[in-house]
Amino acid sequence: MIVEELRHSYGAVEALKGISFEIRQGEILGFLGPNGAGKSTTIKILTGQLAPNGGRGSVLGFDVSADDPRLQAQIGVCFEEKNLYEAMTGAENLAFFGRLFGIRRLDSAALLSRVGLADRADDRVKTYSKGMRQRLMMARALVNAPQVLFLDEPTAGLDPVSSDSVRRLIREEADRGAAVLLTTHDMAEADELSDRVAFLNDGELYAVDTPENLKLEHGRRAVRVRVRRGAEVTEESIPLDDPDASRRLADLVSAGQVVTIHTEEASLSSIFIEMTGRELEG
Repeated sequence: MIVEELRHSYGAVEALKGISFEIRQGEILGFLGPNGAGKSTTIKILTGQLAPNGGRGSVLGFDVSADDPRLQAQIGVCFEEKNLYEAMTGAENLAFFGRLFGIRRLDSAALLSRVGLADRADDRVKTYSKGMRQRLMMARALVNAPQVLFLDEPTAGLDPVSSDSVRRLIREEADRGAAVLLTTHDMAEADELSDRVAFLNDGELYAVDTPENLKLEHGRRAVRVRVRRGAEVTEESIPLDDPDASRRLADLVSAGQVVTIHTEEASLSSIFIEMTGRELEG
C-alpha cells in the first residue's frame, strides 16, 4: 500500500493535508490520532468509499480512486460500528458475505472457530454480546482471505478475553502476509501489535517509525530503582549513559532490599503529546 500526498476537504475543513506513508505486506501499521485527526477519512479513501481531492493511494497496485472490483475482492474491513444482520445466525452472516465475494462453499465453521464462536454458529446474532459481535465482525473481514486489512478500533470497549482473541487474530493475519492498517486509542495495543506507528493529528502526519525507535529517540536510557531500607522505601533514577551507572546500581543493591527495578522510556502517548500538543483521546 502506497499513499502519496493524500488530501481531502469537507467544505472549508481540510481533513487531510497531504499525508504520505507505505505499508508492506505482512506489516501492521498502527494509525494513531485523536478523534477528528483524519483516520476515518483515510480509511474511507483507501477502501474506495470516498474520492480524494488530491494525491493518490495505491493498494496492491490498484488506484483506489478507480473503485476496481478486483481490489475490493482482496481487502477486508472491520469497523467499530457493528453492521451485522441480527436476524441471521453467525454462520449465515459469514455465508452471506462469502457469496458477495463469489464464495459458494465458505468454511464458516473454521472462521468461527478462529474467533472462539464455534459453539454459537447457529445462534442468531441478536443474542450475541458486544464482544461476540466484534469477533464475528473480524471473522467476516476474513471471509475472502484478504491481502489487506483495514481495522478501525477493532477492540474498542471489549473485555480483556475478547480483546486478546482479536489481537491474536490480527497478528496471525499479518504473519500470513496481509498488510494491516490498524487504528486504535489503546497505546498498549499499538505498542504490542504494530511493526510501525504513524502519528496523525489535524490531517497531518507527525511521525512514521517503529515504537522502539520513537521511544529511544524521545525517551531516557535509565533505570528507576526502589529500595527498602528498614521501614522506608526510597527511589532513585540512574541514567545508563552515566559512567558510574554500574557502581551506583551495585551500591543501591547492597544498601538494602531491592523492591523493583524498571527501565525508563517514553510511552507512545507521551511522545504523541510531545509532538502534537494533543492527547490521543478526544
